[in-house]
Amino acid sequence: MTAEASPLPERDGIVRLVEAFYDKVRRDAVLGPVFNPIVHDWDEHKATLVRFWSSVALGMREYHGNPMAVHRPLPIADEHFGRWLGLWRLTVHEVLAPAQAELMYDHAMRIGASLRYGMGLDRSRPKPLKLPILGADT
Repeated sequence: MTAEASPLPERDGIVRLVEAFYDKVRRDAVLGPVFNPIVHDWDEHKATLVRFWSSVALGMREYHGNPMAVHRPLPIADEHFGRWLGLWRLTVHEVLAPAQAELMYDHAMRIGASLRYGMGLDRSRPKPLKLPILGADT
C-alpha cells in the first residue's frame, strides 16, 4: 500500500518550487523584462518568496511584506497575469505532487485576482496561458 502525498507541500517542496518558477520568470520573454530590472539579488528575492509562499500555503507567518505595494509601481499589464499563472501552473506540476500542485495553483489564482483587483486591472478571473503539463491529460 502506498501512502498518498499530503495536500500540503512541505517547506522543501516550496523551496524547489520557488527556485524553479522564478528561474523561469527570469528567462521568460514576457515576465523577465518586468522583473529583471528591479530585482538586484535574485537569491535574496527567492528567499523572500519562499517565506511568502510558506506563509500562504502552510500558515507559517514568516512573511511580513505588502505584495500589493511592491507590485503596484511595476509596469504590469493584465496580460502579464495570464503568463505568470501559466508558468506557475506548469512549474507546480513539475515540482509537486498533483494535490499539492492544485492547492498551490489555487492559491496563485486567488493572489493573482487580488493583485489585479488592487491594481485596477480587469476584474474577471485571469486566464492562464496554455502550457503543456507533463503527464496531464488536460
